[in-house]
Amino acid sequence: MSQQAGLSFEQAPSFALPLRFFLTAPLFLLAAAGLIVWAPETLASRWTPQAFALTHALTLGFLAMAMLGALLQMLPVVAGSSLPASRWVAWFSHVPLTLGTVALMTGFLTAAPAAFDIGIALLGGGFAVFLAAASISLARAVASVTVTGVRLAMACLGVTLLLGLALALLRAGWWTPPATETTIAIAAHAAFGLLGWVLLLVIGVAYQVVPMFQITPPYPPRLSRWLAGALFALLLLHATAPLFFPVAAAIADAGLAGGILAFAVVTLRLQARRRRKLPDVTLDYWRLGMASLIACVAVWLLARLWPAWAASDTYPLLLGVLFIGGFAVSVVSGMLYKIVPFLAWFHLQAQLQARVGSIPTMKEMIAGRWTRWQFRLHLAACALLVGATLWQQLAIAAGGGLALSALLLWLNLLAAARRFSRHGGRFS
Repeated sequence: MSQQAGLSFEQAPSFALPLRFFLTAPLFLLAAAGLIVWAPETLASRWTPQAFALTHALTLGFLAMAMLGALLQMLPVVAGSSLPASRWVAWFSHVPLTLGTVALMTGFLTAAPAAFDIGIALLGGGFAVFLAAASISLARAVASVTVTGVRLAMACLGVTLLLGLALALLRAGWWTPPATETTIAIAAHAAFGLLGWVLLLVIGVAYQVVPMFQITPPYPPRLSRWLAGALFALLLLHATAPLFFPVAAAIADAGLAGGILAFAVVTLRLQARRRRKLPDVTLDYWRLGMASLIACVAVWLLARLWPAWAASDTYPLLLGVLFIGGFAVSVVSGMLYKIVPFLAWFHLQAQLQARVGSIPTMKEMIAGRWTRWQFRLHLAACALLVGATLWQQLAIAAGGGLALSALLLWLNLLAAARRFSRHGGRFS
């Protein structure tokens, strides 16, 4: 069956609702870059306040912002089930997420308990609103491999949120658990956030968008049926094993690495078989993302063979740069270049009932040469960030490259919105 079967574009929300998320996300990527330039020691250790602020600028400010915006658009279209009160959900998740991320970053950089308190209230409230609305939508949705992946990702987001709030309360001085429990909670928070929320959502969405936008064959049915559920079960084992059965953690880690490798390799094989061979910057972004996932598995394997290196600061930093920057930021950036032009074209055509040729095509919404330059800047920034985990002298150059990439991404997305408006499109 075609992956596009069952898409319900008539249920799509107004362009303004997801667009506010998409235009905000690159600004946090720019803030993350500025933090690296301002404090190059940010890339020296994952335990510094600057590293915590950087991580949350990327994961909350960029990734979560863009992913919530995408879900706001995709759930009604792909799952055929609109979010209840979608306009209010957009407002009461976007504004708290924006301000809450700023407050949390401020808390890490200043160690001010009040900043953590504000961040806890805003982020907790904003995510709770979106999770509640998305849960209602997903409960009414027709089951599919994409819906299953999104459901599991949303469950992981809920766990990540609860653990994150508990850790923020710890930073604010509300409670003091034993050091061992704190370490386990931090590890689980990172695992559910990155391997659960981010990875499972990308996998679930990939089943729809890779064949639809990149003109590839569909994912193998056997893989699409079991992969997300298996990774979710392994993630639960990974998080709980240190408390009850430490040996099982190694089994879970090996299973997670195998599942990640399978997804990356299968995606690259499908893209190699795409029917349209024209250059596509989104394809380049996805290939970079899949290559970064494979590199993550290789780095993990190297750490198993070289325990002394695994205990150093370099190993988790390199793994984080490859996963967050090389994989997650790459895939999300590439999808923004498909989602925003498509929505601009779709809403313009629907509002004006335009004939072919009277409005810009999807490709004309953003100039191809600028998306290509932005990808080159992103690729250079990723390479420099990897290098900076090994040679800190590269940190300022890495931050500068990331800043240029983030700024150009924002300008490119803004150009699509402006072209939509100039041709008579209404955002609301």
